[in-house]
Amino acid sequence: MFSFSSSSSSSSYSILLAISIVLAFTPYESNAQLNTTFYASTCPNVSSIVRNAVQQALQSDSRIGASLIRLHFHDCFVNGCDASLLLDNSGSIQSEKDAGPNANSTRGFDVVDNIKTAVENSCSGVVSCADILALAAEASVSLSGGPSWSVPLGRRDSLTANQGGANTSIPSPTEGLTNITSKFSAVGLNTNDLVALSGAHTFGRAQCRSFSGRLYNFNGTGNPDPTLNSTYLTTLQQTCPQNGSGTTLTDLDPSSADNFDNNYYANLQSNRGLLQSDQELFSTSGSATVSIVNNFSSNQSAFFESFAQSMINMGNISPLTGSNGEIRSNCRKVNGS
Repeated sequence: MFSFSSSSSSSSYSILLAISIVLAFTPYESNAQLNTTFYASTCPNVSSIVRNAVQQALQSDSRIGASLIRLHFHDCFVNGCDASLLLDNSGSIQSEKDAGPNANSTRGFDVVDNIKTAVENSCSGVVSCADILALAAEASVSLSGGPSWSVPLGRRDSLTANQGGANTSIPSPTEGLTNITSKFSAVGLNTNDLVALSGAHTFGRAQCRSFSGRLYNFNGTGNPDPTLNSTYLTTLQQTCPQNGSGTTLTDLDPSSADNFDNNYYANLQSNRGLLQSDQELFSTSGSATVSIVNNFSSNQSAFFESFAQSMINMGNISPLTGSNGEIRSNCRKVNGS
């Protein structure tokens, strides 16, 4: 037992005790180690290398920007932003590419390979595949007319994949708003992040199978989703007949399919959201998402600002840093395998 003879000593002890308690309960998140100048001395041109490669890919494939940002999204929601999605099957790896949300729908892996090759040619063994995904997502958005932001860097690549996690953690286009909100919350993202990041559906395509239930038999009712604009419903039924190919592609934003803008939110206001997960942001009565949709629809600058910040927030999900993980030389496999 310590005894203190003076009030000043007692005061000092109280302060020290308070500090020790605060320190004991303060979480030290690894994302604090990410910073925008991480490669300033080791690979100063990495951002321009990635941007040039994405720009080249866009010239021959207008969909690739949306595909690349989707890779980053689907990676981060499973064990954090660690490029686990990029790993192919091997003796020890069950690839996340074969999980339900990714199989026959994620694409752009060859473009990631090309970017990695270009980066390796300039700075061998320095830049992670996880950081390449984050940089490619930013380049995809800004080159398509959207906002630009400084990407925090310093992630390292995983040594494993989590196919089961990919099946359960990634939000589904047919899920209700409550479930999707829970999945965002589970990785530290709030309602504003949910609405802002959903705005990535302002460009890209979706397969008929991801929304055909809304056209003919919504929630087992035998009828279309009542929130679908009737004219839009007719158009979609022509594109996606009931017994047609489930892989036919439809523009997520019919008004400006390849441009990154805020038209997505205006579409929701007129009941022209393609996916159930999109339309529920506006059509769920009493939800906090409705006012955010209205704000982003009327104020593109507010959307762009929120989107950039939410992309940074998403990129901060549980990154591997320091001596954890590795810098893969080939994004498709663990080093030495």
